[in-house]
Amino acid sequence: MTDSPTQPIRVMLVDDHTMVRRGLATFLKVFDDLQLAGEADRGAAAIQLCAEVVPDVVLMDMVMPDMDGAAATRAIRQQFPQVQVIALTSFKEGDLVKNALEAGAIGYLLKDVSADELVEAIRAAHAGRATLSPEAAQALVETANQPPAQGLDLTEREREVLALMVEGLNNTQIAGKLTVSSSTIKSHVSNILSKLGVASRTEAVTLALRSGIVR
Repeated sequence: MTDSPTQPIRVMLVDDHTMVRRGLATFLKVFDDLQLAGEADRGAAAIQLCAEVVPDVVLMDMVMPDMDGAAATRAIRQQFPQVQVIALTSFKEGDLVKNALEAGAIGYLLKDVSADELVEAIRAAHAGRATLSPEAAQALVETANQPPAQGLDLTEREREVLALMVEGLNNTQIAGKLTVSSSTIKSHVSNILSKLGVASRTEAVTLALRSGIVR
């Protein structure tokens, strides 16, 4: 009895770079138990192709135009729960790792992974076992240990007031726009400054724009 399964593991490649897909396709040919099921250069195309070829494992780039890898992974996992997805990317930021895993990816590897490590990750994914690169695991730990981002505890009304502050409106103008009293707006502004840890409206506006609390 050989180690290889009767049916090869069918692998689909999703990456917007042709050379990356070509390299991976060549890599798959080296192993008897792996088979190229198809290629897509966009997230939306990947979802459509998945319905046509129904692969066992998808190697998914995380950063692509139009639809990112996490969104494509989520859609594939919802529509085809039997298909396993491994994130294969150049980026190791904690948020990307977290998003990929929350979307349903069973693995997260960097593109400088060795051929042996990649094939083992594909086999593991097919068997329902997760694989995380050491860098991805470290990034995940660091993200989990970070304090919550400033501004996350703002109420919906405080965010409205902050957005109008960003537009340059004063308290009286904000009060008129939201049809509340100036004293109510003054209280909101005070809470906003306190929650953001700043001393002035200017600092609050600067922080709001820099951190993306309001756009």
